[in-house]
Amino acid sequence: MAKYLVIVESPAKVKTIKKFLGANYEVMASNGHVRDFPKSQLGFDVEHNYEPKYITIRGKGDILAKLRKEAKKADKVYLATDPDREGEAISWHLSQALKLDEKKMYRITFNEITKTAVKESIRHARLIDQDLVDAQQARRMLDRMVGYRISPILWAKVKRGLSAGRVQSVALRLVADREEEIEAFVPEEYWSLDAHFAVKGEKKPLTAKFYGTPKEKLEIHSRQEMDELLEGLKGASFAVTEVKDKERARKAPLPFTTSTLQQEASRTLGFSTVKTMRLAQQLYEGIDIEGQGTVGVITYLRTDSTRISDEAAQAAASYIKETYGEDYLPQDKEKKEKKEKDGDKKIQDAHEAIRPTDIRRLPAKIKESLSRDQFRLYQLIWKRFTASRMADAKYHIVSVKIDSQPAAPEKESYRFTVSASTVAFDGFMSVYVQEEDEKGENATLVKALGKDNILELKELEDKQHFTQPPAHYTEATLVKTLEEYGIGRPSTYAPTISTILARRYVAKEGRNLYLTEIGEVVNNMMKQAFPTIVETDFTANVESLLDRVEDGTVNWKTVVSNFYPDLDEAVNKAEAELEKVKIEDEVSDVVCEQCGRNMVVKYGPHGKFLACPGFPECRNTKPYLEKIGVACPKCGKDIVLRRSSKGRKFYSCEGYPECDYVSWKKPKEAKTD
Repeated sequence: MAKYLVIVESPAKVKTIKKFLGANYEVMASNGHVRDFPKSQLGFDVEHNYEPKYITIRGKGDILAKLRKEAKKADKVYLATDPDREGEAISWHLSQALKLDEKKMYRITFNEITKTAVKESIRHARLIDQDLVDAQQARRMLDRMVGYRISPILWAKVKRGLSAGRVQSVALRLVADREEEIEAFVPEEYWSLDAHFAVKGEKKPLTAKFYGTPKEKLEIHSRQEMDELLEGLKGASFAVTEVKDKERARKAPLPFTTSTLQQEASRTLGFSTVKTMRLAQQLYEGIDIEGQGTVGVITYLRTDSTRISDEAAQAAASYIKETYGEDYLPQDKEKKEKKEKDGDKKIQDAHEAIRPTDIRRLPAKIKESLSRDQFRLYQLIWKRFTASRMADAKYHIVSVKIDSQPAAPEKESYRFTVSASTVAFDGFMSVYVQEEDEKGENATLVKALGKDNILELKELEDKQHFTQPPAHYTEATLVKTLEEYGIGRPSTYAPTISTILARRYVAKEGRNLYLTEIGEVVNNMMKQAFPTIVETDFTANVESLLDRVEDGTVNWKTVVSNFYPDLDEAVNKAEAELEKVKIEDEVSDVVCEQCGRNMVVKYGPHGKFLACPGFPECRNTKPYLEKIGVACPKCGKDIVLRRSSKGRKFYSCEGYPECDYVSWKKPKEAKTD
């Protein structure tokens, strides 16, 4: 009897896939990567055409020995690592480490861990795609170059234990730039004016918003402008001058990609990117469902494709027709599918959007087999996919223009507008509402209006507002920005954010991300010494080049050899400059009460602190309080900059705890003598 060996990455998949394939197949796991560059050196030979040097990862020797033993006995070896660049590279490393005979070695990929998908992949076994492997090798080498050449500079200039990264340093720069925007933001005053009208036969008043004149839109910037406008409206009557009735469609959403899943799970479920990916991995690898055994309930979770397989599309159409009726199937189905496929021309064909492996596996049916968070994520994926295969929602919108009829002919006419919408056909929204539904509180009132209606003004309500600074990044908005700039790929978003949080460059409070003092120092140093590395355009261009390596149009060593010399020059220059400007501890005017020396400023995991220079004889330390030149509005003492336990800036009185003044925003008033 023929014997076959299937090698997967994760032990969690072994039992499931073994069950699908039967007794002739042995299924074993590599536990991820088996080879990598040595930790103690760069890992490739610059002098000899950037030839990489790989070694067995510590602890993987026993696994490789067992795999090698089984591979020798097998008639065929199927490498079934994940269906992406990294998975392809792991398969290649396995083939090299196990010295597999090319005649009996095959690469298989499946987008979902189901019996049909796994068996189908065996029927379509192929050779290892060397272009995919080379793209991953190039990415790994570029990341190693940046990390191993720049990190020692950070150790010398700031403190040991810090790191730089090709993608992480750009992500840090984005957070830092946003922080600068917020700090530099100057609020601008503006006003709004609402008119409340009585409508005949209705108890509630109709509220319309000030637009401007019948000719143009106007903005109100000051109390004076508002007073002039109110004066012009004195004694005026109001009439409806236009009523427009139209229908608007709200497009069904596309199914989830890695990025959109992370964003939506953050927005609606409050999950971090790391948590979302961990739960999705569990759903993909397999859940033990009562009566069905262990089965993968979603497709592969690292993808930027919105494509759906024909089988999944047909199954969805059948389910929607049976459950909701034919009206809920999209009318422009062919056009929609063409758009999805055209948008995915650069994506490997095996990739699909993230979807349930079986649309008839309803969230409620398998709820008992899932943890609470697994259920919430699965339900989100199921609803989004089902909605993506349904008809658009349709809204009925009525827009009304109300013009003032001035009391005196020399006065100007002003316009107010109001609109209301009602759902004419819920379509995909019967399953999934992505945004808060448009409020229809004015719907009944607006419908009661007709052209030339004279309205009775009950009240004019004016309000002062100030423009708000840009919002701090959240994990979701940072992922969205990285994707928009073309920085990183689906597999890199979560680890990138996880790294800048773990290094304490960025602190997370609530959902917001804040730059820490240590993050500010590292970012400034990177901008000064390695401006190209932290440029978003440069990093996006590198990603584009890696895509071209993947499709076979650019040689991977060309990318590497073009990148390294410039980096090497920048590193050498930074090292020389650092030697000239070696940073000494900053001496403060704070005297150590234990030994009488002037304390010095040091950097710790949470930023600056004061330490006695007599260490280790004297171990006295104190918080570093930086005065900002602003007087406390409560007691007149100096306001100082402090850091929360997570590294976020805040401002308080130096007289704390006697004075309890505290603010997250930097006080602006100048200190007076």
